[in-house]
Amino acid sequence: MNRIVERFLRLKKEGKKGFIVYIGAGDPNLRATRQLALAFDKAGVDVLELGVPFSDPLADGLVNQLAAQRGLESGTTPPKVLETVAAVRKHSQIPIVLYIYFNLVHKRGVKQFIADAARAGVDGLLVLDLPPEESDNYEQLMRDAGLCNIYLVAPTTPDARVELIV
Repeated sequence: MNRIVERFLRLKKEGKKGFIVYIGAGDPNLRATRQLALAFDKAGVDVLELGVPFSDPLADGLVNQLAAQRGLESGTTPPKVLETVAAVRKHSQIPIVLYIYFNLVHKRGVKQFIADAARAGVDGLLVLDLPPEESDNYEQLMRDAGLCNIYLVAPTTPDARVELIV
């Protein structure tokens, strides 16, 4: 069973809420990202969200934009983030989500990126700029790989659209 699904089932059974932490991968470097992931696991974080640095983070606020810039400056790339996840997996089973822009997935090839992410130990993808209406076979590829597909819902999203997204 996927680690995210398993974690939320356990939290529901215990009547608890989940604590999800976001950090920009590679900020200040990937060694620190790995160390933080392991520390968050020991501290009881339920899910770790790793922001994959992107040159044009349009959906992000200033704090995440600056983290992405520092990540890029430290040489962080999607393949290096996946290597970092694989290194974390040697010591931790904390559920990990990649917070990523579609351009980075598309550049590698959707099917290949999903396979690479699953192989590295990623549990889910939150592709910020991929609306469900344009996802083609992405959702099926994610299911086939055992990964959680996560979409964003804004406070202003109409109810009918929330139903589609959920």
